[in-house]
Amino acid sequence: MTEKYRGQAVVRSQEQIASGIFSMWLEAGAIARSARPGQFISIYSNDSGRMLPRPISICDVDPEGQAVRIVYRVAGKGTEEFSRACPGDAFDVLGPLGNGFPTERCPQGKKAFLIGGGIGIPPMVRLARSLEGEVQVIAGYRDELFLTDELSANGKLYVATEDGSAGTKGNVLDCIRENDLDADVIYACGPTPMLRAVKAYAQEQGIECWISLEERMACGIGACLACVCRSKEIDEHSQVHNKRICKEGPVFRAEEVEL
Repeated sequence: MTEKYRGQAVVRSQEQIASGIFSMWLEAGAIARSARPGQFISIYSNDSGRMLPRPISICDVDPEGQAVRIVYRVAGKGTEEFSRACPGDAFDVLGPLGNGFPTERCPQGKKAFLIGGGIGIPPMVRLARSLEGEVQVIAGYRDELFLTDELSANGKLYVATEDGSAGTKGNVLDCIRENDLDADVIYACGPTPMLRAVKAYAQEQGIECWISLEERMACGIGACLACVCRSKEIDEHSQVHNKRICKEGPVFRAEEVEL
């Protein structure tokens, strides 16, 4: 079990990389040194009126293991506060949280699809660098692209856009079919409709599939049961057909959960 760190993290740098999308590096060595691809951190607001933290996936860690990178969309007052932060500012953080992607499922000789949609794209940066097998990244955007340099540096990048402004016009599965791609394992993160379609595609093709669920969270450590999803098996904690996304997830074998 990964040891969790709770404390102050200082902003090293921040930049806006697309409309409403920001990239922030946080000095959080204890988290950087233990985080696995697909895990997340909870960041607390400095406004005492906002008590609950915001869960944000870890995009990458620096080579020295001293900082973590988060890439997030401004979606409310909490993330708007984060977007105004400057180097030297600090936030209380907790992490790394969640279980992360099983990178051992793609050893040398295997091929993987890393499928990201929207703000589910950032976790694929670290994951792409962590796999020993062949990496094929399929990134789905509404229109404006981001993180393409980082993704293409560690694998073959394919892009799908809803408006057709870049790559395949359509969704990530349209992109896979248009390019006649195949894989032994799928790792996916994005909105629920995309994950539902990817799960169905994986079952149809007989491909092992791991999905990272996006969900509103409160505590981030599995105590409050605010972020449960329907599961095939009974959860040991709640004794019902639920899984806690922040604790047992956010990554699940696709057939484990209902979407």
